[in-house]
Formats: sequence, structure tokens, C-alpha cells
Amino acid sequence: MDTLLQQIVNGLVVGSVYALVALGYTMVYGILGLINFAHGEVLMVGALTALQVILWLMGVAPDMAPLLMLSIAVAVAMPVCMLLGYLMERLAYRRLRNAPRLAPLITAIGMSFLLQTLAMIIWGRGNHSFPQLISTEPIALVGTVVITPVQIAIIVISALMMGGLLVLVNRSRMGRAMRATAENHKVAQLMGVDTNGVIALTFILGAGMAAVAGVMIASNYGIANTSMGFMPGLKAFTAAVLGGIGNLAGAVVGGLVLGLVEAIGAGYIEDISFGFLNSSYQDIFAFTILGLVLIFRPTGLLGERVSDRA
Repeated sequence: MDTLLQQIVNGLVVGSVYALVALGYTMVYGILGLINFAHGEVLMVGALTALQVILWLMGVAPDMAPLLMLSIAVAVAMPVCMLLGYLMERLAYRRLRNAPRLAPLITAIGMSFLLQTLAMIIWGRGNHSFPQLISTEPIALVGTVVITPVQIAIIVISALMMGGLLVLVNRSRMGRAMRATAENHKVAQLMGVDTNGVIALTFILGAGMAAVAGVMIASNYGIANTSMGFMPGLKAFTAAVLGGIGNLAGAVVGGLVLGLVEAIGAGYIEDISFGFLNSSYQDIFAFTILGLVLIFRPTGLLGERVSDRA
């Protein structure tokens, strides 16, 4: 039972990050019908930018409080990634809105390789040690089940950001404009909605959340590198599909479910495979789920709400 509870805690931590990144995928898809495969690289840029700021602050103000240092790093990383998200939309995707679907998909993959290559030129190919400015000392919950302060911060910050986004989309004037643009671009324009601005804002919001997710991952594992965004980005896409791509609540549910399945599976994989596999093969669960969802329920757990009008 302790093993199960510990894996549930681990799954909630990982799932919170997946859900945060999945929201970026599902927002862009809901409005443009585009899978932005470069989203994972935005996460990577956020983590490495925050690392650069932290190292600079350690040099100029070594006595600064760790939490303040991390907050400043995030406050710099988010605008950098937001600007990157805006430039991606403005320069790479805007001209392809009316192109065949394959064109923006290939462009997104190309943007992913471009950003990763540029990051390699700036930061190099190797791993970088990310200062763990939030304590990683385990806190006992029940029995042998533990959680660290950094994991608590990941869950709380993710929940706040996801809740804030849902309120923005469902309760604000800008949210109505986003929903109208997702429903029909041309009709939204006729009603006075600045669809270009709404689409740009969607990329900006998704990139900002990806930056925070990148810092969370680097803080939790203590490592950052130029390839760190690929696997979380792919799993976040899986989470978006699982929950129902285009549905914000579905992205949250999909991320949490995927994190729990992956963590619990990693805890018991040796037992169910009779010792042939170990926890390093935990990725098999994410992609098995992706295949099953695409085969048996392509609309995902919650699906995308689509209304047809005469």
C-alpha cells in the first residue's frame, strides 16, 4: 500500500507538469487546428533561460534568498518564452493558416529542430546542473510515503496556473473572444474580434506556461539540457489527446491520468513483466495509452465540444 501511495504522489507531480504543458497544445489546436510540436522546445528554452539568470544572480548577489532568486529567474524566463511564442506564430505559422494541414505540421517539426539547434549553439550539448533553490528534503506523509517541498510547489503552482487559465477562458471578455475564434474565424472577425491578436495571445499564454513547466522540471530533477523538452512535450501531447485535444478541462484530466498511470506502472512494471522490464521502461505506458485512445476513442476522455448550426 505504501508503494501505491508513493507512486500516486509521484504521479500527481508528473501529471501536473504534463497537464500544464498539454494546455498549450490544446489551446493552439482548439483555435487553429494545429499541433505545435515546437512547444516542448519552448519549455527547454524557459528552463535554460532561468538557469542563466540564476547563475548570473549567484555571481552578483550570492546572499540573495533562494526563493527570490528563483522568482526572478521565472519572471525573466516567462517573457522570453512568451516573445518566442509570439515570434513563432507571427513568422512561422500565420502565413500557413489557409495552407493544407501537412504544411504547418512540417513547419512545426522544423521549428522544433531549429530551436533545439539554436539552443545547442548557445548552451552547448551537455547537461547543466540546475541549482535546487527549493528544498528537496523529503517530508513524511503516511508511513513511508514522502513528498518534497519542490514537489509540493509544483502541484500548487500548476493548479493555480491551470485554474487561472480556465477562469480566463470561461469568464473573461478575452476568453469569449478566444472561444469565438475557435468556433469560426471569419464570423468572429465579422463580429469585431481581432482574431490575429487572439491567436497570438494563445501562443503567448501557452509559451508562458511552458516556461514555468520547464523550470519546474529542472528544479525537480536538478538537470537542464537542450533535449529536455522533447519527451515532456511528446507526453503532454499524449495527455492532450487522452483528455480530448481542443478541450481545456480534458488536457488537465489527461495530464493527471497519464502521470498517475505512468508512475503506478513504473512502480509495478517489474512485477507485471516478471522481471524482464524495469522502471526505465515507464515511457511504454504513455505511448500505449496514446495508441489505445487513437484506436478506440479518438475524441479522448472528454472530447471536443462541437456544435453545428443551420
